[in-house]
Amino acid sequence: MASPQIPFYNPKIPFTGSIHGGLQNGTAINISGRVPSFADRFHVNLQCGSGTNADVAFHFNPRYSFFSCVVTNTFQHGNWGVEERKDNSVLQSDMTFTLLITVTQSCYQVIINGCHFMDYRHRIPFNRVDTIAVVGDVEITSISFQNPMFPGHGFPAQPGFPAQPGFPAQPGFPAQPGYSFPNFTQPTFPSCPVFPHQPVIPAQPGFPSSMFAVPYKTSINGGLKPGKTITIHGNVHPNANRFLLNLSYSSGVALHYNPRFDENTVVRNTKQGSNWGSEERTGGMPFHRGQPFMLTIHCDNHNFKILVNGVQTHTYRYRVTPLRNIQTLEIEGDISLSSVMV
Repeated sequence: MASPQIPFYNPKIPFTGSIHGGLQNGTAINISGRVPSFADRFHVNLQCGSGTNADVAFHFNPRYSFFSCVVTNTFQHGNWGVEERKDNSVLQSDMTFTLLITVTQSCYQVIINGCHFMDYRHRIPFNRVDTIAVVGDVEITSISFQNPMFPGHGFPAQPGFPAQPGFPAQPGFPAQPGYSFPNFTQPTFPSCPVFPHQPVIPAQPGFPSSMFAVPYKTSINGGLKPGKTITIHGNVHPNANRFLLNLSYSSGVALHYNPRFDENTVVRNTKQGSNWGSEERTGGMPFHRGQPFMLTIHCDNHNFKILVNGVQTHTYRYRVTPLRNIQTLEIEGDISLSSVMV
């Protein structure tokens, strides 16, 4: 039986990596990163191989010069197909993002920061896709995979593959440096710094050294702001009772996120001074004992949007503002951690 796909953390851009076993109906790819302020464009390709002329089943191409749009297309038999364009109001420059691409029987479903963005109908059978490539003006913190045979995440980091030779240029899209394509300009993409790894706290006895120790605490540099995303990979203990995540400020807890397996619910609340507010409990229990998970918290203008394994499960309206005062992340309880990206 095939093993679960290992995530890529902080890959160097341009990046090409293998999708182990290829895509299946239900496969979800979650890409977390940041678009820098100087961005002109970048693309994510789901490809059939890694060669120079490999077919590209899904080309996802945000562009920022002149006007902001997302171009999608397919490259097949040496030619680009008909472009599909969509106004880009969510994947903005100088902001962090989470991009979730889910394979369905008929299309690639694209969700950005927890909101449905578009569906792209298959032009090439998705089971031919075995490679993912990211090129251009973007910083990537993680690329993780959820296979229907192996739900969840939380596996050790895998280094990125060396960049493959450039892909044929789409009309209007600069080719990668070092290759000659007639009639297209070939500027070199600016070098993009990747996010540094979070410091690893010494592991607790009985856990591998690659794990983050629990209880875990870290500072949020500059505090939170709209567009900020926090991504956590971990594993729920087989006999877990509860765990919690706190986003704290100087005099309390702005977001207390508390999955309780003994009550089969997730409690959300805020603590101001010594006083707790009213609990929120709707939305179900997306975590499972003994199972890995990816927890994403995205800050929009009014709410924390909370995604588990790429699916939005809870929304919690801000009770503490300004967000920049929220400067501490704490995690404790019956879980192990493999990655915390703030």
